[in-house]
Amino acid sequence: MTARLAVLGAGSWGTTFAQVLADGGADVTLWARREEVAREIREQHRNSAFLGERELPAEITATADAREALDAADGVVVAIPAQSLRATLATFPALPAVPVLSLTKGIERGTDARISEILADAGSADPALVGVLSGPNLSAEIAARQPCGSVVAGTTEEIAGTFASWCAAPYLRAYTSTDVVGVEIAGAVKNVIAIAVGAASGLGHGHNTTASLITRGLAEITRLGVALGGRRETFSGLAGMGDLVATCASPLSRNHRLGLALGRGLDVEAAAAEVGQTAEGVATARAVADLAERLGVDMPITRAVVAVVDHGARIDQVTTALLSRSVRPE
Repeated sequence: MTARLAVLGAGSWGTTFAQVLADGGADVTLWARREEVAREIREQHRNSAFLGERELPAEITATADAREALDAADGVVVAIPAQSLRATLATFPALPAVPVLSLTKGIERGTDARISEILADAGSADPALVGVLSGPNLSAEIAARQPCGSVVAGTTEEIAGTFASWCAAPYLRAYTSTDVVGVEIAGAVKNVIAIAVGAASGLGHGHNTTASLITRGLAEITRLGVALGGRRETFSGLAGMGDLVATCASPLSRNHRLGLALGRGLDVEAAAAEVGQTAEGVATARAVADLAERLGVDMPITRAVVAVVDHGARIDQVTTALLSRSVRPE
């Protein structure tokens, strides 16, 4: 039986993942915030604001009515930016009692809540049915149907398997996990590290510097994830190292591009305007730093990013300071 799936969020990643689901055999209804975007997807099979002239599969329709999108859905996929998710869910009906997969990578500022927690709290989703996806997920490459792997995590193997069954497109290999916390933290914090790595590149530093920041960034992510109950091995896989490398190294990454702009001397507002789309790492950095402080987890790269994006510190000073810390065992 063909699955009927609702995708909430018609930005670049939500629309791209709708393509993945449709290419895997599902009928997909995209919820778009603006009716003109929904109409273009319905009538022209395009989302030109985010994917240019790329033609979308005929199995994708769209609506600006969340109730219509959710009606009779067998599953829900959420691709709404982290910092607007709670407010957006407040305008929706309660999410149905079906599996709900989060594509959103971030931590809510002010509450330090993970996305799965917001979906249960503000969206009334059953926590047992909420899962997350992470991995090297550069949407432009996936939209071009280039092969990649991702991790889908659910509270049980059965739920994780359901999510994996949605990802049946021939170019996306889904691996399953029951480490929801670990996969979620990996996906969120890598955006913060990518800003630092992009900034180092923008300052003119070479591969030694960026490799050092990526490696030590992974150590930070792992420490926080384990402290929150994630499994250490998750962070050496696609959701951890895989996603971190892609996000830190690719010019397609919004957070990397934002860091580059900071390294070239732009302030945060100007850098964000240059990127033009949501770079979750900016808002996530403070939430991650708060979590780390509460748990007693050392995250110097994250603190450095917070110093820049929240407190106006000079990026050249904090980048140099990161690699000039006192001698200690690795």
